Amino acid sequence: MATRSDPLASGQQDDALSTVSEALGRLRYGVIQLTVHDGKLMQIDVTERRRFAG
Repeated sequence: MATRSDPLASGQQDDALSTVSEALGRLRYGVIQLTVHDGKLMQIDVTERRRFAG
């Protein structure tokens, strides 16, 4: 189990970075929010903005 002084296991860290990278690649306009608890990434929220000319 990863602790604050022990970073995420390599596989978990790779998965988290891959997920963030994929979200960045898809997102044109919006926000990517990372939620961290006790030094561990717990959640990734992606909010996409779509604007239409009016």
